[in-house]
Amino acid sequence: MCGIAGILAPPGRDIDPATLASLGRRLAHRGPDDEGFLRWDGREASAHRDAARCVGASLAFVHRRLSILDLSAAGWQPMGTPDGRYWIVFNGEIYNFRELREELARNGRVFVSGSDTEVLLAAIEAWGTMALSRLVGMFAFALLDVRQRRLLLARDFFGIKPLYFARGPFGLAFASEIKALLEVPGISREADPARLYQYLRFGLTDHGARTMFAGIEQLPAAHLLQVPLDEPSAGTPRPFWSIDLARRSDEPFDVAAVRVRELFLESVSLHLRSDVPLGAALSGGIDSSAIVGAMRYLLGPRGDLHAVSYVADDPAISEERWIEMVAAAAGTHQHRALPEPLDLIADLDHLVETQDEPFGSTSIYAQHRVFRAARAAGLTVMLDGQGADEILAGYRPYLAARLCSLARGGNWLEAARFFERAAALPGVGRRALVEWLGGVAAPPALFELLRIAAGRPRFPSWLRGAWFEARGAAPNFPRARLGRNALADQLYFTVTTSSLPMLLRYEDRNSMAFSIESRVPFLVPALVEYLLALPEEYLLAPDGTSKSIFRAAMRGLVPDPVLDRRDKIGFATPERQWLGQLAPRVRETLADATARAIPALDTDAALAEWEAILAGSRAFDWRVWRWINVVRWTERYGVTYGT
Repeated sequence: MCGIAGILAPPGRDIDPATLASLGRRLAHRGPDDEGFLRWDGREASAHRDAARCVGASLAFVHRRLSILDLSAAGWQPMGTPDGRYWIVFNGEIYNFRELREELARNGRVFVSGSDTEVLLAAIEAWGTMALSRLVGMFAFALLDVRQRRLLLARDFFGIKPLYFARGPFGLAFASEIKALLEVPGISREADPARLYQYLRFGLTDHGARTMFAGIEQLPAAHLLQVPLDEPSAGTPRPFWSIDLARRSDEPFDVAAVRVRELFLESVSLHLRSDVPLGAALSGGIDSSAIVGAMRYLLGPRGDLHAVSYVADDPAISEERWIEMVAAAAGTHQHRALPEPLDLIADLDHLVETQDEPFGSTSIYAQHRVFRAARAAGLTVMLDGQGADEILAGYRPYLAARLCSLARGGNWLEAARFFERAAALPGVGRRALVEWLGGVAAPPALFELLRIAAGRPRFPSWLRGAWFEARGAAPNFPRARLGRNALADQLYFTVTTSSLPMLLRYEDRNSMAFSIESRVPFLVPALVEYLLALPEEYLLAPDGTSKSIFRAAMRGLVPDPVLDRRDKIGFATPERQWLGQLAPRVRETLADATARAIPALDTDAALAEWEAILAGSRAFDWRVWRWINVVRWTERYGVTYGT
């Protein structure tokens, strides 16, 4: 697990070594153990430990190392092939590297280290870009092919590991984090109006290639970008893998449950490969409890197992009893994070800097504190349940997509029964279910009218609609295109476009802020492809129970009371209470000079709305946090908003 960066200069221009050194410093938290640089001058490539040695480079790589596999100097990067043709800087882990190594060794490849980086390099040398589809892991890397004179950038199947890039007079620059890219002279800090609107209005970020910075893109998940070394502006990202939603399975439920168990245990087993201490994030929900239970099963009764948990101070959202139940069953060494409102204020600027772009809610701070507690406990690798809700239909609004599938299949009686049972679930109700159904099934024009009727106009008073319209920022709410298998389509949309890309960014930045590698065993192609091909009722049972197939698969690994839970809390913080206690700071932030200089935000209207929320005359939601976040983000990164 590491941080990577690099610059490909236009023909006839050299790269400033001081810029390379700055890139390395900005990524030091991602790789505190070592540093390396690659210099290529158009003829020869060489690796160095000092950026100053890169004088005269037309292409340069930067690598910061967090040692997880093969802690020796043999795993140092940039790493090259014996013949000097390929050079790589790599961020991530290839969990099936041992199996790939054995296959390559049988074909005559000799290895000199125990690192997965060397295996990845050898796999590309042997199979070209076809090697990517054979990997099990999370990765973002840059590869120099000296012979073909091209640069290759690639990102893993789900976008677990980040990779950003920008193009301009400086050529092409890339990095693991936006904050590093901003060290490159010439990269704009101007906000992207369309993305700013989608964040402020809907809380959406991270989907597709665009970012909140107009001049910076992210390489989409499961994509690669090949760039000729003599033409930095050339090349378009293209996919190397995608989920085949046309593939369907008709296996009996019991048979499928056994297979899900096998695939999950195989994935967790691979994710346990490490040469440093590891643990798990335990929330008390089904997903994290399954990971802890699987770890105990695979490690055996005597294996050392640590778990780190966030415990809310609000009984209505606290999952402490479930955490204690799972911890006792698995025999974990338990560590806890107990953040309070004043902690959030103290850490706010660090949190904003950590995330690079604005984020959805204060639950990200709770996660931030979990990783801080993990670092304090001496852990370097953590397993987490991220992605499970998106592939197992864990969120309540998925109920509406299932209803849509039943209706489009002509199963009206079954749909009526499902509606009644789903509406009776904790935290649902008839009104919410109808609203969710309109959100997934209504035509675009009707959907917009329904939002306005529900008190959700395109431009609330606190948004300056004229500013957005003048910049062509269409006020659209991204939605999935649903076919006959509406639930599968909705799951695919959240995996690729809406919630999962955001959650993975939060997780990556929060974990790497404390030099911790966070692993997500639910997100491997074999498991995801299998689950999304199953009959929809295996995921959402006829009574509305979510994750039905997974609950059955985990019997014996997770305590039954946890698997039988019908509530859905999620990773929630008492945000309303927190912000209420911090009312003076909220007012101060919305009234300061930075806030008033943001042309997209009407701070007077926002302040008036905040006072109405405090008085109880307006409903609270996460828009308040988004206002604060954009102000602090603007100030911290010197964001500009055009003319």
